Amino acid sequence: MRLPISPQARRALVALTATAVAASVTAGPAVASGHPAKPRTATPGAPGGEAKKVPPANMSPVGGAQLGKPGDQLGAGAPALPPDLSALSWVVADADTGQVLGARNAHWPLPPASTLKMLFADTVLPVVPHDASRKVSDEDLKGMGDGSSAVGIVPGQTYQAADLWRGVFLRSGNDAVHVLATMNGGVDKTVADMQKKAEGLGAKDTHVLSPDGYDAPGQVSSAYDLTLFLRSGLKSKDFTEYCGTASAEFPGGPNTKGKPFGISNTNRLLSGLDGVAKYPGLIGGKNGYTTNAGNTLAEAARRDGHTILVTVMNPQENKRDKVYTEMRQLLDWGFTAAGKATPVGTLDPLAPKPATGYQAPAAGSADSGIGALGWTGIGAAVVVAGGAGVLILTRRKRHGASGSGHSGA
Repeated sequence: MRLPISPQARRALVALTATAVAASVTAGPAVASGHPAKPRTATPGAPGGEAKKVPPANMSPVGGAQLGKPGDQLGAGAPALPPDLSALSWVVADADTGQVLGARNAHWPLPPASTLKMLFADTVLPVVPHDASRKVSDEDLKGMGDGSSAVGIVPGQTYQAADLWRGVFLRSGNDAVHVLATMNGGVDKTVADMQKKAEGLGAKDTHVLSPDGYDAPGQVSSAYDLTLFLRSGLKSKDFTEYCGTASAEFPGGPNTKGKPFGISNTNRLLSGLDGVAKYPGLIGGKNGYTTNAGNTLAEAARRDGHTILVTVMNPQENKRDKVYTEMRQLLDWGFTAAGKATPVGTLDPLAPKPATGYQAPAAGSADSGIGALGWTGIGAAVVVAGGAGVLILTRRKRHGASGSGHSGA
């Protein structure tokens, strides 16, 4: 027999449910796979009061304990940082000495977008011969994410590996990545090879699920790891040549009647396109963008006997070319700090051996130490039902920003 509910009891039940829902919005759900939990606090000046992203309280100590701390990390003698740096994470390092000169949330696992293609190149470039070629099939291009950036590969046409690599570095072509991955034994093998390579470099924050950087739940890297990938790549003559090429010709297809067509590097600090001035002494690097990762960028430049590496992840100010502005500022800062600032860590994490006791977040785990909400009763049921849509990660079509293109341009 169901007991009748009085109007007073019904109003109390509704109030309890509303309180639970409001609490879930304030606390936010636990977020898996290396993504930080997002407290629902308004960002000052942000349209619609967007949630402010907060780094994990405890991050990896690889490369030095100071690099595992949240916030800006500077050593004695370091010059003042540029004002208004909005990136969630950045690292400035000396490529020759391996010294990390300054950092912000260096080991925060974040979506990398197409900067992950540096690890792809570190892994596959030494394996696939420079003069190798492949006649592309439809099967080679299967599995590319919706809205992927592409250089314009045509099934049925034969391409040399050198052209494919220019497609990867200049146009961030996921189609070129997939063809090269096929030449390396397939996408699954390439992903496994990339993970092994990352671990061999000491990149403990990186979890690889796609070879091209396309958003995948649980795929993360960090500013520290991306800096390792760039430093490793620059030891290769081919990597250095490709990442420093501003423009080239790419083999044509039916649309061009077989004639080659010109391609320009989407890294506008290198190509100088769309109002972004070239950076003096820039060696090159890799840029990226997805809706999930925001803008990401890793660059190397040489001046006055120093090679400075900078990685910038996800500037929060919604201004045109902000990732390039902050990169330029941090490169300038790095050249000023080189030889003067006490380092806060090292890019040689395997010697000496890093402190033990830390394990990188595995796919499907919460990285910030904030567990599930753990509420019970009616309030918990409402929160779980209402939050289900929040926890589902979807792939959207990418919108190019700051010259970065789609799915990790």
